[in-house]
Amino acid sequence: MQDNIFLKIIRKEIPADIVYEDAELLAFRDIHPLAPVHILVIPKKPIESITTMEPEDALIVGKMFLVARDIARDLNISEKGYKLLIRVGHDGGQEVPHLHLHLLGGARLTENIHPI
Repeated sequence: MQDNIFLKIIRKEIPADIVYEDAELLAFRDIHPLAPVHILVIPKKPIESITTMEPEDALIVGKMFLVARDIARDLNISEKGYKLLIRVGHDGGQEVPHLHLHLLGGARLTENIHPI
């Protein structure tokens, strides 16, 4: 996998507003938020996308959802609801070739997913 902005954030070469970190995952605020709460949860392992993940990556991907759930609870958006989104590939809107889970909330969200 090519070097990208998320790998640089993992290596602490680029600053980020980190809200969670452990040995396997990092979560930080998106610099171009689409909602009042917009957190990206990423694996530290370089996985390009859902398309390229290996079967052994299933546990870390599952853990991404648990961490997002806990962050939503910590940020007090669980009760009203939130959105979890993974974009896959160019047509899915994936801009960075590193698997990432968007946690969006803090406001009423619409679907707003349409072809360009």
